[in-house]
Amino acid sequence: MGLLPKKVKYRKVQKGKTRGISSSGNRVQFGEYGLKAIENGLIKSNHIEACRVVVARKLKGAGKFWINIFPHKPVTKKPAETRMGKGKGDLDHWVAVVKRGKVVFELSGVPEDFAKIVLRLVSFKLPLKTRFISRAIASH
Repeated sequence: MGLLPKKVKYRKVQKGKTRGISSSGNRVQFGEYGLKAIENGLIKSNHIEACRVVVARKLKGAGKFWINIFPHKPVTKKPAETRMGKGKGDLDHWVAVVKRGKVVFELSGVPEDFAKIVLRLVSFKLPLKTRFISRAIASH
């Protein structure tokens, strides 16, 4: 199923809002290059896993890859063709809440042109718009 928390205090949470700008994690911290979210949204655990697989295949053991997000939030879903009411649905999947400006993934130990290619492939797997950034250029 991908990433999910080992233990949570509450099994179901309210929907909440995905608004605002990321105040922490908005710069490249660990690697040389990063993939920055330029819109708000939710990233499912299986999207993160798909990104990890793409990078593992492309890098072939070279370089290092960091995942800066974790799906802490449970999302529920009611079965199809079910009438309204009768309580909140069962847990369906886990998501990471991502605000714009957040550096979602980081990469190092590879040339910049190759990093661009790899992170471009990663961006296709994500449900939000992203931008390639590097530590050399001031993170805009």
